[in-house]
Amino acid sequence: VRLLDALISNGTDTEMLVLESGGEHHNIHSLVQTRKERLIRKVKFVAEVLSFIPYEKNRHQRFTFSSARFGYDISKHPLVREADILHLHWINQGYLSLQDLSKLFNTAKPVIWTLHDTWPFTGGCHYPGTCGGFTSTCGNCPLLKFPYEKDMSASQHIKKGGIYSRASITFVGCSNWMKEMAEKSSLFRKDLKTPVRKIFNPIDLNRFCPGSRKLVRQELGLPEDKKLLLFGAANIADPRKGTSLLLRALKNLNTNHPHLRDEMELVVFGKNISSFEEGIPFRMHSFHMVSSQDTMAKLYQASDMFVLPSMQDNLPNTVVESLSCGTPVVAFKIGGVPEMVEHGQTGYLALPGKWRELGEGILSLLNDSEQMGKNARNFAENNFAPSIVASHYQEIYKTIL
Repeated sequence: VRLLDALISNGTDTEMLVLESGGEHHNIHSLVQTRKERLIRKVKFVAEVLSFIPYEKNRHQRFTFSSARFGYDISKHPLVREADILHLHWINQGYLSLQDLSKLFNTAKPVIWTLHDTWPFTGGCHYPGTCGGFTSTCGNCPLLKFPYEKDMSASQHIKKGGIYSRASITFVGCSNWMKEMAEKSSLFRKDLKTPVRKIFNPIDLNRFCPGSRKLVRQELGLPEDKKLLLFGAANIADPRKGTSLLLRALKNLNTNHPHLRDEMELVVFGKNISSFEEGIPFRMHSFHMVSSQDTMAKLYQASDMFVLPSMQDNLPNTVVESLSCGTPVVAFKIGGVPEMVEHGQTGYLALPGKWRELGEGILSLLNDSEQMGKNARNFAENNFAPSIVASHYQEIYKTIL
């Protein structure tokens, strides 16, 4: 939606087609509108989930792999027919199946696909971890209950290869990390007619901006005399988010620096906060699921730092938002994070998985975050500004037309 608004502001005639919209936006169109259509959507989503259960290794990893068996044929939708260019984003969990993708590509319209995770170039996983199967043929997938050479990941990998070979697609990574991962994929090496590009995600710099820390804390009911560490994710219980590593770092800080109990408190947002509360040695302020962007911006403005303990991520929006609000970030040196967080300048980067280093980063930013906050805002203005991001995409649009 941020990119949609940026493109419109820059003069591109852009419409967005989504499965179901939760808000009102003149240029966003929903496939699902009636009660009957919402019921069908739920049935398709459940069917997608149930079809994978016999293959899943465990239920905690249920949504780490998508088989793309159920979805909607949008190839004849009026907006698709009218379009000069099709720009895909995230299409899983009951929106577009592999068959639907094939029909869409058969329209022969040029396609841009922004990679928000690795699913488009793997046999089905959204993040491969340490598995490099996607560089060859997939198969023996570690996410499946019964992995073998010609398992579901291998068959889906082959299907994607057939679909992509008949399409004109330009893939765009939101980070160099994602771009380089995509370039290693055997699917892209074989079938791509254009190189993978890299473009950051845009953000509303007027909404996500530095604010009066004192006033924002008063509004949110947060203490004015404490250092506040912000942490959150869509699902805190997701192992990829590194919650257990942050817990170890905090417990270690508590043991070695007991005075911090009187100086630092935590602000936490997201689903499954209860999985994080047990054993926390510091006072915690829970905000659970935050749906308002304005409230989200205030959480960053109120905090002295944002901590991201993820072990694998593309270009986390939380980091983009935090830097834009002038709030430095402590994180592991993974994925696209080092492209945004410059160690010692806009935050602190610890080696992947080194939770003691993560704790050291938290400690260092408690005493030295003001200049880093200014640097963070400058970086955001120079890299995430909607006009800059939109112009990069417009360049690609003109080229492929």
